Amino acid sequence: MTHFRTRLTLLFVLLIGISMLLAGIYMANTFKRSHIEQLERNMSREMKLIQQTLTWKSTEQRDEAGRYYTDWSHKLHESANARVTFILADGTVIGDSKHNVSQMDNHLKREEIVAAQKQGIGSNIRYSETSKQNMLYVATPIKFPQYNGYLRLAMGLEEIEKSVRELWVYLGAGLFVLFFVAAFTSYRIAYSLTRPIEKMTRVALRIAHMDYRARVHATGKDEIGQLGSAINAMADSLQIQLTQIRENESRLQSVLEHMINGIVMVEADGKVELLNSKAERILGVKCHDWVGKSFKEVRAPHELMQMVADVAEHKLMLHDEIAIYYPQERLLDVNVVPVYTSDKQWSGVLLFMQDVSAIRRLERMRSEFVANVSHEIKTPVAAVKGFAETLMNGAMNDPDTAQSFLRIIYDESERLNRLIGDILELSKIESKKVPLQFSPVHMSSFLEQTTEMLQQAAETKHIEVLLQTDEEMYLEADEDRLRQIVLNLLSNAINYTPEGGHVKISAYPLDVAANGDYEQIRLTISDTGMGIPKKDLPRIFERFYRVDKARSRSSGGTGLGLSIVKHLVEAHRGHIQVESESGLGTTFTIELPVLQDTVAFIRQYP
Repeated sequence: MTHFRTRLTLLFVLLIGISMLLAGIYMANTFKRSHIEQLERNMSREMKLIQQTLTWKSTEQRDEAGRYYTDWSHKLHESANARVTFILADGTVIGDSKHNVSQMDNHLKREEIVAAQKQGIGSNIRYSETSKQNMLYVATPIKFPQYNGYLRLAMGLEEIEKSVRELWVYLGAGLFVLFFVAAFTSYRIAYSLTRPIEKMTRVALRIAHMDYRARVHATGKDEIGQLGSAINAMADSLQIQLTQIRENESRLQSVLEHMINGIVMVEADGKVELLNSKAERILGVKCHDWVGKSFKEVRAPHELMQMVADVAEHKLMLHDEIAIYYPQERLLDVNVVPVYTSDKQWSGVLLFMQDVSAIRRLERMRSEFVANVSHEIKTPVAAVKGFAETLMNGAMNDPDTAQSFLRIIYDESERLNRLIGDILELSKIESKKVPLQFSPVHMSSFLEQTTEMLQQAAETKHIEVLLQTDEEMYLEADEDRLRQIVLNLLSNAINYTPEGGHVKISAYPLDVAANGDYEQIRLTISDTGMGIPKKDLPRIFERFYRVDKARSRSSGGTGLGLSIVKHLVEAHRGHIQVESESGLGTTFTIELPVLQDTVAFIRQYP
């Protein structure tokens, strides 16, 4: 902008200087011309005066006339202060105040004489070799009977030229001063014109660098002010559009990052353009390792690469389920679709991946659950049906046999009822449709009451039940569901402990602070029973899973008790674990928070 300001200033100075120089030349020429014209008029008046006052003598006697007119030329030169020349009609000089007429050339062809012949008066300016200066010659025709010729006056222009030179000196000094004034004024004008443009340029550069908050402080209503307003309006529009673009990008990015599907976009040239975080987790890769690289070069499963190649070749959508084994084994539902621009030009491939491993696992679990339920229900139903048919075929006639069969039918129907009840209970708990009613539970009295409910069963097998707990320990829980947990575990401990063994129940706080406060309690139920093999421990909480299937059925178990216990413990925001050794016994450990988070509970059980 400084160079432009300098050029503009120089342009203004040049224009002003040329204008002032032309004006000075015009003034000097006008001054010189006016002085010469004035001198011509004066010389014309003097020649008329000479014409009227001089006694004109005949020129027939050339020598005598020459002396006469030469004398008068000297006299007139002194009075008029000008060179006086008398010229005959044929151009012969008959008298001159400066030169000897006998040595002078014929003057008939002189410019002033020729003009006098045509116009009545003639003038000419030329350089005189004798006087070494420019001379003004003015001639007029004289027509008398005694004299027929011309009278010419000549005056030097040295005074006029001196005046013109002095005028040029004054004009030069004035032009010099005026030049500096014009330069300063031009610079101020150029500065006032370029300063707003310079500011606008800086604002435009900031906008070009995506600083859309930059604004021009334009106050005028001229063209520059209108330009500033237009730049501000453009910046406002760009800022609004950029904000909208960023919001759309943010929404799109948020959608992509939170989608349950993995998305990979491959451009028409085969380079990976987009990879969301779900795709990163599914494929076990990082976005920066894929984006910008050819899809053929990245570490992708062979099936995916083949599907992308097929879609790129045939431009048709493909759908398939594939299994991958890195970073872990997964079953993927894959859709690969061709992508087109708004003008129907193919622009690449979009790959959608959904991890359906959990869905297929749930479907398999559902199938297994249906099969297990069918099997568990079929057993008591078959027993009831078989013994009923036996009774119908004549066993009713034997009272002892009939009584035994009816007892079996009753036991199987009870088992079937318990099984259906447990299935319904587990279904409610898993679907979180069982609201928990939390209230303070005094653990000492609660465990004593619960233990008394199974005391008779324990005494029947001569099993000692030991209870160890703090008298002043409280827990916020659903008392009925907590009793269901303890009864189920305690019942299993009694059932799977041989006669003469013992079962121990203990409850104590965890991480007690210096002031006696604690946030969790630990409840353990251990027995000295047969124990659980290590291979069965990971599956002990699965539905219908039994370590000893024959003994479990004979004891009346449904295979759903521990699964119900696990879900109820988790509903109390706790966790359960089991430790066991074959032949030594089993210990179930439950850790529960002292206080329940009501907000989290409402969110979990709406």
